[in-house]
Amino acid sequence: MTPFDIIKTARLTEKGTVQSAERNQYTVVADRRANKTQIRQAVQELFKVKVIAVHTMNVRGKLRRQRTAHAGKASDWKKALVTLKAGDKIVLT
Repeated sequence: MTPFDIIKTARLTEKGTVQSAERNQYTVVADRRANKTQIRQAVQELFKVKVIAVHTMNVRGKLRRQRTAHAGKASDWKKALVTLKAGDKIVLT
């Protein structure tokens, strides 16, 4: 898999903004088949930063209903919390 296949997007949330300012941690959506080593290499290659730690978790998709009686389901996805070396940044704007 290429780094573009492994890292799907970076999540920009209020909680993530606080984490990036205080702890230098960023949240990315990764491919479900990728492991921590692959995620670390992909982030370092794509954003040109030094990764200290990677924490991953599988997030279960929520049940959703949109103006129907039948519920659908959002996709399951993998969240990766990436800690960067002091001084490194990922610009998300």
